[in-house]
Amino acid sequence: MTFSIKICGLKTPEAVELAVRRGATHIGFIFFAKSPRYVEPMDAARLAEAARGKAKIVSVTVDADTDFLDEIVDQLKPDILQLHGHERVDELLRLKAFYARPVMKAFSIRDADDLARVDPYIGVADRFLFDAKAPKGSELPGGNGVSFDWSLLDALDDDVDYMLSGGLNKDNVADAILKTRCSGIDVSSGVESEPGVKSLDKMNEFFDAAERAIAMRKGPGSLM
Repeated sequence: MTFSIKICGLKTPEAVELAVRRGATHIGFIFFAKSPRYVEPMDAARLAEAARGKAKIVSVTVDADTDFLDEIVDQLKPDILQLHGHERVDELLRLKAFYARPVMKAFSIRDADDLARVDPYIGVADRFLFDAKAPKGSELPGGNGVSFDWSLLDALDDDVDYMLSGGLNKDNVADAILKTRCSGIDVSSGVESEPGVKSLDKMNEFFDAAERAIAMRKGPGSLM
Protein backbone atom coordinates (compact mmCIF):
# COMPACT_ATOMS: atom_id res chain seq x y z
CA MET A 1 0.00 0.00 0.00
CA THR A 2 1.44 3.36 -1.05
CA PHE A 3 1.60 5.96 1.70
CA SER A 4 -0.38 9.06 0.72
CA ILE A 5 0.80 12.65 0.82
CA LYS A 6 -1.89 15.24 0.19
CA ILE A 7 -1.11 18.90 -0.35
CA CYS A 8 -4.28 20.88 0.18
CA GLY A 9 -5.43 24.41 -0.52
CA LEU A 10 -3.46 24.85 -3.73
CA LYS A 11 -3.96 28.07 -5.70
CA THR A 12 -1.01 28.49 -8.08
CA PRO A 13 0.49 26.51 -10.98
CA GLU A 14 3.91 26.62 -9.30
CA ALA A 15 2.62 24.95 -6.14
CA VAL A 16 0.72 22.31 -8.09
CA GLU A 17 3.77 21.56 -10.24
CA LEU A 18 6.04 21.20 -7.21
CA ALA A 19 3.55 19.01 -5.34
CA VAL A 20 3.34 16.62 -8.28
CA ARG A 21 7.07 16.64 -8.94
CA ARG A 22 7.84 15.83 -5.32
CA GLY A 23 5.45 12.89 -5.32
CA ALA A 24 2.17 14.11 -3.84
CA THR A 25 -0.41 11.37 -4.27
CA HIS A 26 -3.32 13.78 -3.75
CA ILE A 27 -3.83 17.50 -4.30
CA GLY A 28 -6.75 19.35 -2.77
CA PHE A 29 -8.75 22.40 -3.79
CA ILE A 30 -10.81 24.28 -1.22
CA PHE A 31 -14.36 25.32 -2.08
CA PHE A 32 -15.27 27.11 1.14
CA ALA A 33 -15.69 30.85 0.66
CA LYS A 34 -14.46 31.84 4.12
CA SER A 35 -11.10 30.15 3.59
CA PRO A 36 -8.07 32.12 2.34
CA ARG A 37 -7.44 29.05 0.17
CA TYR A 38 -10.74 29.28 -1.68
CA VAL A 39 -10.64 28.88 -5.45
CA GLU A 40 -13.38 29.05 -8.03
CA PRO A 41 -14.19 25.69 -9.64
CA MET A 42 -13.10 26.90 -13.08
CA ASP A 43 -9.74 28.08 -11.73
CA ALA A 44 -9.24 24.80 -9.86
CA ALA A 45 -9.97 22.89 -13.05
CA ARG A 46 -7.23 24.76 -14.90
CA LEU A 47 -4.75 24.15 -12.08
CA ALA A 48 -5.63 20.49 -11.82
CA GLU A 49 -4.80 19.68 -15.43
CA ALA A 50 -1.08 19.62 -14.66
CA ALA A 51 -1.70 16.94 -12.02
CA ARG A 52 -4.43 14.84 -13.60
CA GLY A 53 -3.34 11.26 -13.97
CA LYS A 54 -0.35 11.85 -11.71
CA ALA A 55 -2.09 12.67 -8.42
CA LYS A 56 -5.66 12.23 -7.23
CA ILE A 57 -7.68 15.44 -7.52
CA VAL A 58 -9.66 16.15 -4.35
CA SER A 59 -12.49 18.66 -3.96
CA VAL A 60 -12.90 19.91 -0.39
CA THR A 61 -16.33 21.23 0.57
CA VAL A 62 -18.12 22.19 3.77
CA ASP A 63 -21.86 21.48 3.69
CA ALA A 64 -22.02 22.58 0.06
CA ASP A 65 -25.43 22.65 -1.57
CA THR A 66 -26.28 20.44 -4.54
CA ASP A 67 -25.94 23.20 -7.14
CA PHE A 68 -22.42 24.04 -6.00
CA LEU A 69 -21.40 20.37 -5.87
CA ASP A 70 -22.76 19.94 -9.37
CA GLU A 71 -20.64 22.86 -10.56
CA ILE A 72 -17.51 21.54 -8.86
CA VAL A 73 -17.90 18.03 -10.21
CA ASP A 74 -18.77 19.25 -13.70
CA GLN A 75 -15.82 21.63 -13.98
CA LEU A 76 -13.09 20.10 -11.82
CA LYS A 77 -13.97 16.44 -12.38
CA PRO A 78 -12.41 15.45 -9.05
CA ASP A 79 -11.31 11.92 -8.31
CA ILE A 80 -12.43 12.17 -4.68
CA LEU A 81 -15.01 14.23 -2.81
CA GLN A 82 -13.72 15.34 0.61
CA LEU A 83 -16.58 16.36 2.89
CA HIS A 84 -15.59 18.56 5.81
CA GLY A 85 -19.05 19.50 7.08
CA HIS A 86 -21.89 17.90 9.03
CA GLU A 87 -22.86 15.37 6.38
CA ARG A 88 -24.95 12.47 7.67
CA VAL A 89 -24.39 8.84 6.75
CA ASP A 90 -27.37 8.79 4.40
CA GLU A 91 -26.02 11.89 2.66
CA LEU A 92 -22.66 10.21 2.09
CA LEU A 93 -24.41 7.25 0.52
CA ARG A 94 -26.46 9.52 -1.71
CA LEU A 95 -23.46 11.57 -2.84
CA LYS A 96 -21.35 8.50 -3.56
CA ALA A 97 -24.11 7.03 -5.69
CA PHE A 98 -25.08 10.24 -7.46
CA TYR A 99 -21.57 11.43 -8.34
CA ALA A 100 -20.05 7.94 -8.69
CA ARG A 101 -16.96 8.97 -6.78
CA PRO A 102 -15.33 7.86 -3.54
CA VAL A 103 -15.88 10.04 -0.49
CA MET A 104 -13.35 11.01 2.15
CA LYS A 105 -15.14 12.16 5.30
CA ALA A 106 -13.30 14.61 7.52
CA PHE A 107 -13.77 14.77 11.27
CA SER A 108 -12.53 17.44 13.63
CA ILE A 109 -11.05 15.85 16.74
CA ARG A 110 -10.38 17.17 20.22
CA ASP A 111 -11.30 14.29 22.52
CA ALA A 112 -12.52 10.69 22.54
CA ASP A 113 -16.15 11.74 22.10
CA ASP A 114 -15.27 13.39 18.81
CA LEU A 115 -13.63 10.21 17.59
CA ALA A 116 -16.65 8.13 18.59
CA ARG A 117 -18.72 10.00 15.99
CA VAL A 118 -16.79 8.12 13.32
CA ASP A 119 -18.35 4.72 14.06
CA PRO A 120 -21.56 5.04 11.97
CA TYR A 121 -19.50 6.09 8.94
CA ILE A 122 -17.19 3.07 8.97
CA GLY A 123 -17.94 1.04 5.87
CA VAL A 124 -19.65 4.02 4.25
CA ALA A 125 -16.85 6.57 3.85
CA ASP A 126 -14.10 5.30 1.58
CA ARG A 127 -11.51 6.98 3.75
CA PHE A 128 -11.36 9.30 6.74
CA LEU A 129 -9.40 12.46 7.38
CA PHE A 130 -8.81 13.42 11.00
CA ASP A 131 -8.11 17.09 11.64
CA ALA A 132 -7.95 19.14 14.84
CA LYS A 133 -11.01 20.99 16.05
CA ALA A 134 -10.87 24.66 15.18
CA PRO A 135 -9.67 26.99 17.95
CA LYS A 136 -12.23 29.32 19.47
CA GLY A 137 -13.12 32.15 17.12
CA SER A 138 -12.06 30.43 13.92
CA GLU A 139 -14.65 30.02 11.16
CA LEU A 140 -12.55 27.43 9.34
CA PRO A 141 -13.13 23.71 9.98
CA GLY A 142 -9.57 22.99 8.82
CA GLY A 143 -6.35 24.75 7.88
CA ASN A 144 -5.98 26.34 11.31
CA GLY A 145 -2.45 25.11 11.94
CA VAL A 146 -3.32 23.28 15.17
CA SER A 147 -3.01 19.60 16.02
CA PHE A 148 -4.71 17.23 18.44
CA ASP A 149 -3.68 14.36 20.70
CA TRP A 150 -2.78 11.68 18.17
CA SER A 151 -2.81 8.97 20.85
CA LEU A 152 -6.62 9.13 20.66
CA LEU A 153 -6.33 7.35 17.32
CA ASP A 154 -4.98 4.24 19.02
CA ALA A 155 -8.59 3.38 19.89
CA LEU A 156 -9.50 2.92 16.22
CA ASP A 157 -9.70 -0.54 14.72
CA ASP A 158 -6.67 -1.37 12.61
CA ASP A 159 -8.74 -1.57 9.44
CA VAL A 160 -9.96 2.04 9.63
CA ASP A 161 -8.20 3.82 6.79
CA TYR A 162 -7.39 7.43 7.57
CA MET A 163 -5.24 10.38 6.62
CA LEU A 164 -3.90 12.59 9.39
CA SER A 165 -4.16 16.36 9.24
CA GLY A 166 -4.01 19.33 11.57
CA GLY A 167 -0.95 21.40 12.31
CA LEU A 168 1.48 19.26 10.35
CA ASN A 169 4.75 20.83 9.25
CA LYS A 170 8.34 19.86 8.56
CA ASP A 171 9.11 19.61 12.27
CA ASN A 172 6.38 17.18 13.33
CA VAL A 173 5.46 15.24 10.19
CA ALA A 174 7.94 12.48 11.04
CA ASP A 175 6.25 11.92 14.41
CA ALA A 176 2.86 11.85 12.68
CA ILE A 177 4.04 9.14 10.31
CA LEU A 178 5.99 7.09 12.83
CA LYS A 179 3.72 7.35 15.88
CA THR A 180 0.31 6.72 14.29
CA ARG A 181 -1.19 4.12 11.97
CA CYS A 182 -2.22 6.74 9.42
CA SER A 183 -2.03 5.68 5.79
CA GLY A 184 -1.48 9.23 4.65
CA ILE A 185 -0.86 12.82 5.72
CA ASP A 186 -2.51 16.05 4.67
CA VAL A 187 -0.89 19.48 4.91
CA SER A 188 -2.03 22.99 4.06
CA SER A 189 -1.12 25.84 6.43
CA GLY A 190 2.09 24.07 7.47
CA VAL A 191 3.64 24.78 4.07
CA GLU A 192 2.54 28.40 3.78
CA SER A 193 4.34 31.71 4.18
CA GLU A 194 1.00 33.34 5.08
CA PRO A 195 -2.60 32.10 5.02
CA GLY A 196 -3.42 30.88 1.54
CA VAL A 197 0.09 31.41 0.13
CA LYS A 198 2.09 28.21 -0.39
CA SER A 199 5.84 28.48 0.17
CA LEU A 200 7.79 26.35 -2.28
CA ASP A 201 10.69 26.19 0.18
CA LYS A 202 8.43 24.95 2.97
CA MET A 203 6.84 22.42 0.64
CA ASN A 204 10.26 21.04 -0.24
CA GLU A 205 11.24 20.84 3.44
CA PHE A 206 8.00 19.07 4.24
CA PHE A 207 8.50 16.49 1.50
CA ASP A 208 12.11 15.93 2.62
CA ALA A 209 11.02 15.23 6.20
CA ALA A 210 8.07 13.07 5.14
CA GLU A 211 10.15 10.97 2.76
CA ARG A 212 12.72 10.22 5.45
CA ALA A 213 10.00 9.13 7.88
CA ILE A 214 8.21 7.01 5.29
CA ALA A 215 11.47 5.21 4.53
CA MET A 216 11.97 4.55 8.24
CA ARG A 217 8.41 3.33 8.64
CA LYS A 218 8.66 0.93 5.71
CA GLY A 219 11.54 -0.98 7.24
CA PRO A 220 12.68 -4.40 6.01
CA GLY A 221 9.83 -6.48 4.65
CA SER A 222 7.17 -3.79 4.98
CA LEU A 223 4.29 -3.84 2.50
CA MET A 224 3.68 -0.08 2.71
